[in-house]
Amino acid sequence: MGNIVATLKRFISNKNTVTILAVLAGVIILWYFYNYRVNQAITTVRVPYAVERIDTTRKIESDNIEYREITRSTLNDNDIVTDINQLQDKYVCMGTSIPANGFFHTSQVCEETDLPSSVLQGIPDGYTAFDLPVSANTTYANSIAPGDYIDLYIIVRDRENDNKILFGKLIESIEVLVVRDSSNRDVFWDQSAGDSAHLLFAVPDDYFKLLMVAQQVTGLTIRPVPRNGSYTQHPGETQISSQDLYSYIINQSVMLGDEG
Repeated sequence: MGNIVATLKRFISNKNTVTILAVLAGVIILWYFYNYRVNQAITTVRVPYAVERIDTTRKIESDNIEYREITRSTLNDNDIVTDINQLQDKYVCMGTSIPANGFFHTSQVCEETDLPSSVLQGIPDGYTAFDLPVSANTTYANSIAPGDYIDLYIIVRDRENDNKILFGKLIESIEVLVVRDSSNRDVFWDQSAGDSAHLLFAVPDDYFKLLMVAQQVTGLTIRPVPRNGSYTQHPGETQISSQDLYSYIINQSVMLGDEG
C-alpha cells in the first residue's frame, strides 16, 4: 500500500503529469461549453403565441393560442410565458394588449380580480368623470383604447371674428378609462360591442366644468387626439395647453358659484 501511495505522489508531483492534467482539464471545460452552446442553438422550446390581437382586459381563450417552436438561444427574454398553464383563466392587463403573432409576457397577464370592477374606481379626489361622444372616425378607426393617454383639441368657427376657424390643443395628457359603443357596451371587453361612441376619462373638477361649457358652444367640436406609446408610458400632468382657447370658452358663459 505504501508503495502505491509513494508512486502516486511521484506521479502527481511530476511537472509533465501536472501539465498533461491541466491540458485535459482545459479540453474538458472547452468541450462542455461548446456542447452547451450547440445545444442552446439547436434545442427548441414550444412557446405559446397569440393567433390574433387580444385587447386590454379581454380573457385569454384557448382559441386565441397556438404554439411556435423557437430555439433556446432566441428565448433570451425571461418575461415570455412558456407554460400554457400560466395563461389559464387569465386576462390581458389594463393598459396593454397582445399583438397578433406576439408572445405572451408575464407582465401583460393578470387575474380577473386584478381588473378594475368599476371605471370610477381609482379616480382621485378633485377629479370628475367626463363622457365625450365620439365615433369610429374621430377615434381613428377605434384605435383609442383604455389606458391610452390622449390630448383634447377643439375646432370652432368664431362668428364674431370674421368666421375664422379656431383650432388648437385645449387639454393634454388625459388617461382614457373606458371606451363604449352606442349601447353602452365596453368596446374592448364585450365582443358584441360596436364602434366607439363614448370615451370616458377623468379630469380635474374645473376642467370638467370647462368641457361641459365647451359642449354647449355653438359650432364647437371637441376632438380626441391619440399619441404614441411613449406618451402613454411616460404621461405628464393633465393640464390646460392654451390659455387663449380656455379664455374663449369661458367667455361664452357665465360660471355660477360652486354649490357643492
